[in-house]
Amino acid sequence: MAKLKIQNYVSESYDELVHKVSWPTWNELQNSAIVVSIASLIIALIVYLMDFSFQNLLQLFYKNF
Repeated sequence: MAKLKIQNYVSESYDELVHKVSWPTWNELQNSAIVVSIASLIIALIVYLMDFSFQNLLQLFYKNF
C-alpha cells in the first residue's frame, strides 16, 4: 500500500515537472543572474556605507565622552 502511494507520488511529480512546469530559457536565466548580481552589489555597498558612517559617528561620540 505504501509502496503504491510512493510510486504514484513519484509518477505524478515527474509528469508535472515534464509537462506542466514552464522552464526559463538560457537567456532568461542569464538576465536574472545579472539582475541578482547587480542588486547584491548595490545592497552590499549600502550596508558598507552604513557601517562606515556609524563607525565614524560612534568614534566621534566616544572621543567627546
